[in-house]
Amino acid sequence: MNKKILATLIPVLASTASYAAIETNLGTANVDLRLRYESVTQDNALEDANALTLRTKANFKTNAYSGFYGFVELENSVALIEDYNSTQNGETGYSVIADPATTELDQAYIGYTQDKVSVKLGRQVITMDNHRFVGHVGWRNDKQTFDALSATYNASEKLKVSAAYITKRNRIFEDAADIDSSDILLNAALKTEFGTVTGYGYLLETDNGTDNSLNTFGARLVGAKSDISYTVEFATQTNESAGMEYDTSYMLGEVGTKFGGVSVKAGYESLGSDDGAVGFATPLATLHKFNGWSDQFLGTPGVGLNDLYATVAGKAGGGKWSATFHSYAADEASATVDDLGTELNVIYTTKIADFPVGVKYAMYTAGDQDAGKVDTDKLWIWTGYTF
Repeated sequence: MNKKILATLIPVLASTASYAAIETNLGTANVDLRLRYESVTQDNALEDANALTLRTKANFKTNAYSGFYGFVELENSVALIEDYNSTQNGETGYSVIADPATTELDQAYIGYTQDKVSVKLGRQVITMDNHRFVGHVGWRNDKQTFDALSATYNASEKLKVSAAYITKRNRIFEDAADIDSSDILLNAALKTEFGTVTGYGYLLETDNGTDNSLNTFGARLVGAKSDISYTVEFATQTNESAGMEYDTSYMLGEVGTKFGGVSVKAGYESLGSDDGAVGFATPLATLHKFNGWSDQFLGTPGVGLNDLYATVAGKAGGGKWSATFHSYAADEASATVDDLGTELNVIYTTKIADFPVGVKYAMYTAGDQDAGKVDTDKLWIWTGYTF
């Protein structure tokens, strides 16, 4: 096992050294290492999962010439302990930890920046707003990127317009699980006296030989007055697949404030349902960020999902902490499914010398039996280094 690990690490570390050597000559290089332990315990027949992984990310950005530049990023994930189902390693007797051992060309694009315009062509990270609809899933070792043409136009200090056309979704499960697509992303943000108002349209289509579409249109307001922060968002979605059409909606309301050194936030997020058959979907999102870290709702149930949550956060011992409680319910309850459970999330992050250190825990308690969920505990401990 040790020889195998070393054989994998040596070429990765050697390549990062070569990047650093050319940093001052052609552009800027960065190397990021993350060592993470993750465990999953579920109240079912699956064995408890344990993973110790090392993710190495190395990238290089060339100096700009007449506004043009290049960017390349390699990503490697090594499983030092592989008692888990990565979704690709065949260990289906264990609970899932979606960090397959892999080496990938994570990003490779040509960029152009001039005045108010920025354009990228190639494999790249694309994020919109808070990642609820389009994100990079950076929590996982193999983050999500897109083969795309993207552009941003900063029309003024107050108005920013972004657009992208995606031909491939490079997901977190290795190349075999990537999806060819024809996706159009449109997003415009305007700063006002009430906050930033954003309007968006995300027109998604998977290239699988069938007629399908997932079209979402919405608006979002994020602002603050005095010590009160607020977010309001609404979107509608039409899902066409296999000759069927479903209409759902999305709503979010959130408010926060501070009391001394402690911040508090409460919110209500609703991913609606069309008559209990299909729930509102966000397939390009950084899903781990929303609806609980135990990842019970990476796909919205057919009955939809209403998430009532509250967060308290502060500082202690030179680090930061937060605790969030979620209460889940169906948007359109059936005769047997209404209560979708509860969840507690806690996290503490700090820095020891130059090394970031984090501990994170999620405890999910299942609701109605017919919802198909089970009690789940997840624990993460990690550190890293960037140079």
